[in-house]
Amino acid sequence: MLDGCTPWPEGFVDRYWAAGHWRGTTLDSLLRGWALQYGPRTALVAGGTRITYAALNRRVDRMAAGLRLLALRPGQRVVVQLPNVPEFVVTVFALMRAGAVPVLCPLSHRGPEVAHLVQVTQAVGYVGPSTYEGFDHTAMAAEIAARGPFLRRVFTLEAPGASSPYGGYTTDPSGCHYFPLDSLDAPPAPALPLSAGQVAFFLLSAASGAAAGTAAPPLLVPRTHNDYAYQAGAAAEAVSLTEDDVYLAALPAASDFALGGPGIVGTLSVGGTVVLVGDPGPEACLSAIARERVTVTSVVPAVARRWLDALAAADPATAPDTDPDPDAPTDLGSLRLVQVGGAPPDRALGERIASVLGCRTQQVFGMAEGLFTLTRPADPDEAVLATQGRPLSPDDEIRIVDADGRDVPDGEPGELLARGPYTVRGYYRAPEHNARSFTGDGYFRTGTLARRTPGGHLVVTGPGPALGPLGR
Repeated sequence: MLDGCTPWPEGFVDRYWAAGHWRGTTLDSLLRGWALQYGPRTALVAGGTRITYAALNRRVDRMAAGLRLLALRPGQRVVVQLPNVPEFVVTVFALMRAGAVPVLCPLSHRGPEVAHLVQVTQAVGYVGPSTYEGFDHTAMAAEIAARGPFLRRVFTLEAPGASSPYGGYTTDPSGCHYFPLDSLDAPPAPALPLSAGQVAFFLLSAASGAAAGTAAPPLLVPRTHNDYAYQAGAAAEAVSLTEDDVYLAALPAASDFALGGPGIVGTLSVGGTVVLVGDPGPEACLSAIARERVTVTSVVPAVARRWLDALAAADPATAPDTDPDPDAPTDLGSLRLVQVGGAPPDRALGERIASVLGCRTQQVFGMAEGLFTLTRPADPDEAVLATQGRPLSPDDEIRIVDADGRDVPDGEPGELLARGPYTVRGYYRAPEHNARSFTGDGYFRTGTLARRTPGGHLVVTGPGPALGPLGR
């Protein structure tokens, strides 16, 4: 475990190992196994690009070897700020295979937030697009590197068809080296002896002020190989994912929901196919669903409404004064499950999804810190429409408490507290936040108000008065 991370107490470690939740395999080693098991099957799709499991593992192997040739050492941190493209998946797994620790950063973050991540984690590397939607990520990285002393390698993803301005590589006056991302290619090296108890990557907390639109810097959530492999695998089991499923990653891949709920990692763990789209809007996503026969996807309520409104506008029965779009998707019948998270959807939206898309809705409540609750495909409609489901793990310990920390009866609202095999025990290098956000016996204070139904389902009612997402 890296310095600045809070480990699980030994008794809990023994419990999670004994229960079979933790299995001692790193995520990059799991990818090796998936490549052997599902080699010729399609792992990733992005536009016209299709990558098999075997090819994905080869790319990860060669990029990891390229990173090691550049003297990237085990335990060093690298900020990754990429859109939903195959290079995101390849880079994250390659960094882990090289023993480095990716710091997953939303594309929307700019210089102040990224500089904070570099400073707190002492990141020696940055991976991002050269430019994206008019913003110059390379210039941002150069400004951060010039302030020193940590950032010394910048790897840039060029737009399709564009050539790198660097040729091979270049160095600026601060001593920072710049490389095109596709130059990280070398013959595979022997595997490193890595521990699944180590931090696999950092996620950013949605409770961070920067993520919530305030001036507070982002909080870093350290996720280990053991805990994240368990979360993604358990979520895949909870939604009955199989190798025949096709998952649409419409939300940012750097988010916990799209990455491991079950998301990208969970889909790969069962041999399914991940379809990556860079825009969650209806034009890109509905076309991808129809073209790739997508079966499962994850959205937030606002995205779901945009999709449904676009379908309504394209339906001549509901919009008789408009000409239907001949290129609009007409067959979305492959969808079997739409996960809705980020905020509780209203009942009408859940009913509308089921009616218009002809599939089941699944409510999900999840946090980068680890707690995950979700309705199950076999739950009755009332539970699916009115609750955020039950905890993912049988070893998730849930409390709902009043302002004095006393447990409240079922049906009464209170602050949601949690601990379990994939819920962290502390933020990275944030002792003051940890003192407020974690109880003495290790429960994470989510800052969320919720109540528990007699059937054990959770109903999220809003942010807490002191520790909600806008006030942490």
